[in-house]
Amino acid sequence: MKKIIRKVLRFQGMPVVPGDKSLSHRALIFGAMAKGVTKIINLLESEDIFSTMRCLEQLGIEIKIKKEREGQKKGPNYLSVLVNGLGEKNIKEPDQVLDCGNSGTTMRLLLGVLASKKSFIRMKGDESLNKRPMKRVADPLRLMGAKIELIQDNFAPLTIMGSDLRGIEYVSKISSAQVKTAIMIASLSANGTTQIIEEIKSRDHTERLLPHFGVSLEVTNNKIILSGNQKLIANTVKIPSDPSSASFWIAAACLIAGSKLEIENVSLNPTRIGFIQVLKRMGAKIKIDQQGEIPEPIGNLQVTFENLRGVNILEKEIPTLIDEIPLIAIVATQAKGPTSLRGAKELRVKESDRLEAIALNLKQMGVEVELFEDGFKIEGPQQLNGAVINSFHDHRIAMAFSIAGLVAQGETFIEEAQCVAVSYPSFYETLEELTSA
Repeated sequence: MKKIIRKVLRFQGMPVVPGDKSLSHRALIFGAMAKGVTKIINLLESEDIFSTMRCLEQLGIEIKIKKEREGQKKGPNYLSVLVNGLGEKNIKEPDQVLDCGNSGTTMRLLLGVLASKKSFIRMKGDESLNKRPMKRVADPLRLMGAKIELIQDNFAPLTIMGSDLRGIEYVSKISSAQVKTAIMIASLSANGTTQIIEEIKSRDHTERLLPHFGVSLEVTNNKIILSGNQKLIANTVKIPSDPSSASFWIAAACLIAGSKLEIENVSLNPTRIGFIQVLKRMGAKIKIDQQGEIPEPIGNLQVTFENLRGVNILEKEIPTLIDEIPLIAIVATQAKGPTSLRGAKELRVKESDRLEAIALNLKQMGVEVELFEDGFKIEGPQQLNGAVINSFHDHRIAMAFSIAGLVAQGETFIEEAQCVAVSYPSFYETLEELTSA
């Protein structure tokens, strides 16, 4: 599907932003592990989340979708589900390979779940996922006693043979919440204590959500300590709106003169709102009104247009805005002065090589970009011209350059735009609402 984006003169409204993707994955998996029935309110309805649901169902988990959409105004992207957890019961060994689709979170977190299960299970992904690194997860799990076989010792399709696990002390050189979470999940079934030390702290959704399921853990600075042989207890989880999905609308409001935007019930987790903090440093007018914690901090945002200035983004900030870096590049083209970003080499192994995708597509739109192995530098402001955009089948590239198209001269064509369904199926419907209000 090719999507045509045109320059707009107004951008305003109160979009209903879908539930957080990271929390949706975790709530499903923790609910599947827990004893009892977990109710998940406002689960994200997207292809990646459906991949997790299908894999869990193949492992014998009963998941019921409730038809009501609790507390939501409108829109097809909000679900409530009931997950009947296994508790003490064993998983069902699936007849077929677990297909994780495009979802790296599904594959990596399930490796943590399956590491202790006495079974032989195969896992695969689509063409993109089968090229993404899995050794980073397999290695610490192997240290715990898991038996995992990878293609070229790094890629899916893979096999995992569950075994008795032991606690480890692991220093993570990569800032990856997926790696950390896989180890944390495995440690709950291990003998002894596990300590995880992150050199650069990653997203902390797992540390916040596991205690909600009755798990005892200790978090001190960048160290996490968990004792083994812990059981999860079912609970109700309400998923806040995804700040990464909200970021597209926040960026548009910062770029289009006269914009007024309000977003309710969005996650304000400090490890997820680096993009907002950077925009505020650039001069953006963003008002944050925190409402409470469920168990994550949530609140409302108000955004109005303001001229922006370039900034230097520090390496320590990268984990808090890793998904928003394509948007930062778009915003940088319209800010006054240079914007530089380094320490983001991780973007080379996402759904696409996102750094290369950013540079190639911005050059297509007439922008000069200095590209590094781990980042970029953009001097603004520069005029954006409509162009044919290669999404590389990457949802975040497609959505970021759709926002660029709103301020570009002429028409912008987003190729393979259907890839937005991975995280935000109603993206283009919401875009239409906000630009035609």
